[in-house]
Amino acid sequence: MTLEVVQWAEATNAIRAAESILLVTHISPDGDAIGSMLGLYHALSEMGKKVEVAVDDGVPDFLEFIPGWKEVSRRINGQWDVMVSLDASDEPRTGEAGAFGRSHSAMVINLDHHATNTGFGHIYLVDPLAVSAAEMVYRWLKWMEHPVSLESATALLTGMITDTMGLRTSNVVPVTLRIVEELMTLGPSLSDITYRTMVSKPYAAIHLWALSLPTLKLQDRLVSATVRADDMKKVGYYDATDGGLVSLLAVVEEAVVAVVFKERNDGRVEISLRSNVGYDVSSVAFALGGGGHKQAAGATVNGKVEAVQERVVPMLRQVIEQGIYNGA
Repeated sequence: MTLEVVQWAEATNAIRAAESILLVTHISPDGDAIGSMLGLYHALSEMGKKVEVAVDDGVPDFLEFIPGWKEVSRRINGQWDVMVSLDASDEPRTGEAGAFGRSHSAMVINLDHHATNTGFGHIYLVDPLAVSAAEMVYRWLKWMEHPVSLESATALLTGMITDTMGLRTSNVVPVTLRIVEELMTLGPSLSDITYRTMVSKPYAAIHLWALSLPTLKLQDRLVSATVRADDMKKVGYYDATDGGLVSLLAVVEEAVVAVVFKERNDGRVEISLRSNVGYDVSSVAFALGGGGHKQAAGATVNGKVEAVQERVVPMLRQVIEQGIYNGA
């Protein structure tokens, strides 16, 4: 069942009564995870709150232009009046930081936009019609009548641009463009954010793609590739994401689903998924303990990459077979 509960008043009252607040997001953070978290961080700090921000994997290199990124911790210790979980569809996705925060916070606010949200926490700001968690933060700040600073606007615009793949996803509607316009009027550069997050790549990332592309496969409208841990070590690239390889695969016109399997040194495999309209890869991600959207999702699972592929590929083939005919 899709969770759609937006408790603006309850969440605002909890924040106003709190002195100490912890913000967390999901592991392997993307632009929306970091953007929404730092956008809210600046606003709450401006309100005079004591705010901490944490995510297990830290901030990916390509997002280190967002104001406040150096404030993000990988490990935390303390007690908080309120924890806000941003852009995470379920508790495991928030990693060790989320688990520690939940056990050391008096209240948890669940701020998200995924249809797969499991409904954890005490107060919900969850709207699957929102294009990003950053949109939800912006709407919350507007509800609280708190002026959005340049720092918050930069972070929130980053979240909206990255989670809509540059305003190209099917859930972008006129109100999305109005929010983007309002954020742009506050000072951040749309062209700069788009270039930094969607165009610019370090040489190491391209080198990693070169080593990974020999694993490229296309069969029955499924395109896939594997990123090996040894190759990441060889090129010195340890970004929390696949460097955008799955987005590159997603442009293959003969495929409707793209997947990248990224081998980690800790015995787990990160799975990044993309699909065309009508093919719901979020169902696979959710079944694997992850989450996301119908057209962009992911999960991290235990096991060797070959075993994970044997498990996941049949699930994706079922998505392809059923997809558009079930109105996904």
